[in-house]
Amino acid sequence: MTTLYENGRLPSTLSSRLTLPLIAAPMADVSGVDLVTTVCRSGIIGAFPTTNARSVEELDQWLARIEHDLAKLDQPVAPHCPTLMIRHRRFKDDLACIVRHRVEIAITSVGSPAAAVDALHEIGCLVLADIASLHHAEKAIEAGADGLILLAAGAGGHTGWANPFAFVRSVRAIFDGPIVLAGGITDGISLAAAQMLGCDLACMGTRFIATRESMASATYRQMLLESTLDDIILTSAFWGLNANVLRSSIVAVGLDPSKLDESVSERHAMQRCGSIRSGEGPPRWDNIWCAGHSVSGVRSIMGAADLVKEIAGEYEAALANAVCTRMWPAQR
Repeated sequence: MTTLYENGRLPSTLSSRLTLPLIAAPMADVSGVDLVTTVCRSGIIGAFPTTNARSVEELDQWLARIEHDLAKLDQPVAPHCPTLMIRHRRFKDDLACIVRHRVEIAITSVGSPAAAVDALHEIGCLVLADIASLHHAEKAIEAGADGLILLAAGAGGHTGWANPFAFVRSVRAIFDGPIVLAGGITDGISLAAAQMLGCDLACMGTRFIATRESMASATYRQMLLESTLDDIILTSAFWGLNANVLRSSIVAVGLDPSKLDESVSERHAMQRCGSIRSGEGPPRWDNIWCAGHSVSGVRSIMGAADLVKEIAGEYEAALANAVCTRMWPAQR
């Protein structure tokens, strides 16, 4: 495995195994064993929500399969990264499960990482916390998170609102640990740009939905191919929280995207059809599909390993070009 990436803010035991400073994002009903093991073998971190496994018992089986599949290789591979939904009813059981498996890195999402940090640190696990504001950043740092995932405007599904340029620079001013940018990462060029901003990693989701190893349906993948940035709608109508979703999936279930009820509260959404946070209630919106602003970058259905290879080529070229042109032409 050729390593293109080294970073002093990440433990060398992790960074030395990465070909790219990239996480394949944890996506509900999309990220599974096949996608995770494929991207880890390709040299990027493979993340998945623990709740994608239908039970704690299945989660235990998933982790065992991932460990077994990656252990068979003769070369070091990138780590896999379970994501804990803090406010989910299974949180404590899922946490206990990933602790038993002694994972190297984990993400905490939708809630303070305080409830998970101590148990994860006891096994030497690096804890990355999802945040969507400076206030969230301060709370996560106080709770002991090792790194921060900045959920910026343009992320698929549950999204932040902040401009990524301002967000990264604001957080970097108060935090010298690992920063991960999530939202709008389309290719190797945007990955290199995130690194230049001061990020240690970036998180890419939408393009991995369209890979053959994802758990997405063929219809979902085709919608991604046929969509552009202009087809992404930010709405709270389905889960009571702002989320970026595909316009075509809204139309396909018989709704008018221009007449969605944006007054739905999270509590009401949970009572009516389940919650993006808790996972409770009837799954009324199973066919409302999420995507981010980077959907314009989905040009074909491809294997995840091929996608990583494509991104690596773009990233390497972007860095080389940045070195060649780092002085403004007029100063040469």
